[in-house]
Amino acid sequence: MQLRPYAAADEAAVVALWRRCDLTRPWNDPHKDIQRKLTTQAELFLVGELEGGIIATIMAGFDGHRGWVNYLAVAPEHRARGYGRLLMRHIEEKLTARGCPKLNIQVRASNQAVLAFYRKIGYSIDEAVSLGKRLIPDSPPT
Repeated sequence: MQLRPYAAADEAAVVALWRRCDLTRPWNDPHKDIQRKLTTQAELFLVGELEGGIIATIMAGFDGHRGWVNYLAVAPEHRARGYGRLLMRHIEEKLTARGCPKLNIQVRASNQAVLAFYRKIGYSIDEAVSLGKRLIPDSPPT
């Protein structure tokens, strides 16, 4: 798999991958999420290509206090080959180079397979509760 920065021409393939990986929700328009990401630290939005197709993505950021990862996706037929680990290692190196002391990831509590993946690569559950408040509502995608 080759990693490279996201390009505008990737949008349809990336959103399709996120849908296949069950990462989208009606209250988050993935197209708007992409456009928002491109306004800040766009270089931390990467795609993984294999044989000319996008099979993986990762979107990360650093706010000066914590790093965050969103939209880590690997196509189901390409899982368990080390691609997710490769993406995370790459982002960890990029964030460390920026002086990021800690990386946080939000995972739905019901997603035991993904929680197991993160535990396997050294992450642990923080004794914290994630709270959220939508400031700009997304309309459901048409």
